[in-house]
Amino acid sequence: MAVELEVPAGINAHMSMEIHPVPWPHGRAQQFEAGRLAAAAALAAAGSADRVVPRDPDGRPRFPPGFPGSISHTEHLAVTVVVPGAEAVGVDIENAVVTERMARFVFSERERRTLLAPVGAYLPGELFAAKEAAFKALNGLGALGDFAFWRIGLSRSGGVLTASYRKESLPVWVRSQADLSLAVAIRR
Repeated sequence: MAVELEVPAGINAHMSMEIHPVPWPHGRAQQFEAGRLAAAAALAAAGSADRVVPRDPDGRPRFPPGFPGSISHTEHLAVTVVVPGAEAVGVDIENAVVTERMARFVFSERERRTLLAPVGAYLPGELFAAKEAAFKALNGLGALGDFAFWRIGLSRSGGVLTASYRKESLPVWVRSQADLSLAVAIRR
């Protein structure tokens, strides 16, 4: 599968994003390995001498100090984003179809009314990925406690998509290609 997702416009020039295919049989072990290969490449591109990303006890990837990052994957593709100097990073890649029922559960009525096409600028998969990426960035430091990703609110102002939870907020960039949606959230 040849995929060349572009980095969404407006993201820090120091960000490194790497994509790696998930080999057959596309299971959990292959997805994990593809994510770690993408992480090693992103860390190398970002200038890190340490390119190993072990798991924390809760299962989250633990990136080297000074090189916060995030990993996401589908059955066929893994992506890693590393942003040196950021506080936390979240990335999500989605190829799932967001049904109308899912949209009613995951998106608030205001989000559905103002952000989703045809009135808004976003596809359901993009907003789903945006909430997942924001969850990773907001929850990356563990300071907000346990919460579900759909509790994150999305809004758009001045052309910027913003994710918020409690008093924390951060910008989220999205990009779609074919049946894939990519979202990146950076907490500074």
